[in-house]
Amino acid sequence: MRLYLVRHPKPDVPAGYCYGRTDLPAQATDTARVLTALTNQGLPGAMPVYTSPLQRSAVLAQQLSSAPTFDARLAEMDFGAWELRDWNTIARDEIDAWNADLLHYRPGGGENVLQVAMRVAAFRADMQRTGCAAALVICHAGAMRLLHAMSGGGTLHDAALRAASTPHQIGYGEVMVLEI
Repeated sequence: MRLYLVRHPKPDVPAGYCYGRTDLPAQATDTARVLTALTNQGLPGAMPVYTSPLQRSAVLAQQLSSAPTFDARLAEMDFGAWELRDWNTIARDEIDAWNADLLHYRPGGGENVLQVAMRVAAFRADMQRTGCAAALVICHAGAMRLLHAMSGGGTLHDAALRAASTPHQIGYGEVMVLEI
């Protein structure tokens, strides 16, 4: 199965702020840019569209498909008390604790990377069972990195650690194609 993973358009949040599970709208101009780019690429065509229920992903999905499937397993990581805080105001010892245990530490009391990996892996397994040749998935950089890392084989623990250790370089509206 081929997955076309699309990172949501740029959210309406100040630069340098931590946002994960917070349900932020996307900037309207960036949504229009991403919508145009995807339709110019012929996406989604006749393939099904799956999306995170967070509005920065969901609004784009609703513009691309009359019947997108909303799946909470595609939502971004929950950063708990860190949500909507400037990264510079988060205590250095908390960030160091997360770096020391990327898989198990729960930033701000939210989710840990392994918890996110388990829900993304469940989505991936369900996609493999659909029998579809291809699907468009609109989600977040965290889910995209995890899905990509899972394609590299190994255990879920290994994939989650690869994803968490990989520098984040996925642009808003960027398309990543994966074979699963």
